[in-house]
Amino acid sequence: MAVVMPFPHSGLHAEWSMLDDEGGTHTSSVDIRFENEGYTAQGALGSDRAQFVLRLSATLIVQQFMLFRDMDEPDLWLGRDRSGRWGEINGAHRPDLDGCSDIALRMTPFSSSIICKRLPLLVGHAASLNVAHVDVETLQIEPRLRTFARIGERRWRYHSEHSASEVEVDVDDYGIARDVPGEFTRLA
Repeated sequence: MAVVMPFPHSGLHAEWSMLDDEGGTHTSSVDIRFENEGYTAQGALGSDRAQFVLRLSATLIVQQFMLFRDMDEPDLWLGRDRSGRWGEINGAHRPDLDGCSDIALRMTPFSSSIICKRLPLLVGHAASLNVAHVDVETLQIEPRLRTFARIGERRWRYHSEHSASEVEVDVDDYGIARDVPGEFTRLA
């Protein structure tokens, strides 16, 4: 099995270009840094013109998610406790999200990359898990069952939130998606 390196403590930047429905080009990016015994991933969501922050444990478990669209304060702020219960930052429990392990976003391959990086699968094996799919436009969150299959040392198959179809993706040394055929082209 190929060894995927941990994110460097000095930080990591990844960026992808993508085409929108009208043929315009947009950029999706993420900056990952190690702080407070875990990782913070801060990114831009291409044509959705939104920013996100994911706080992850050292083992890449989602602890908090914030989405910023057009204000300094987050439009959406979710947290997950150690027992896997989700809630909004105002304290409202979200039982509809309990059992979800991750956040899924349509305009970045990064949210799927984190899942692939964390799953300890051998080539030829697959895992199904519930993820909280966030609609950036409406702020609705819907649990969805997704299956991730490791089909090569650095190749994965999963259902893409962007195209609503199965894709096969190669990952780099850090487990981050390179190109996603027909969707994203890795720039940096």
